[in-house]
Amino acid sequence: MALTKSDIVARVHELGFTKKKSVDIIESLLEIMKSTLEQGDDILISGFGKFCVKQKNKRRGRNPATGSDLILRERKVVTFKCSGKLRNKINGAP
Repeated sequence: MALTKSDIVARVHELGFTKKKSVDIIESLLEIMKSTLEQGDDILISGFGKFCVKQKNKRRGRNPATGSDLILRERKVVTFKCSGKLRNKINGAP
């Protein structure tokens, strides 16, 4: 089961913030992250991981429905690389 934005808001609310303040905190955090990535900058959260904006070049692709070849345009994608601490925690390593 996925952790949703409303789940995160509920957990912040449990810390003693009002529901409205919890929503504002999470919305502000997400807006900061979106605007940072939109500018092409990376986001590093120590102990969690790094969100990176990568440039993808134009390349050949295929339409899976028709099988016809096409050219995929240049684009930017966001990648995530988890930190060693998070990876160890996920894998149960000491």
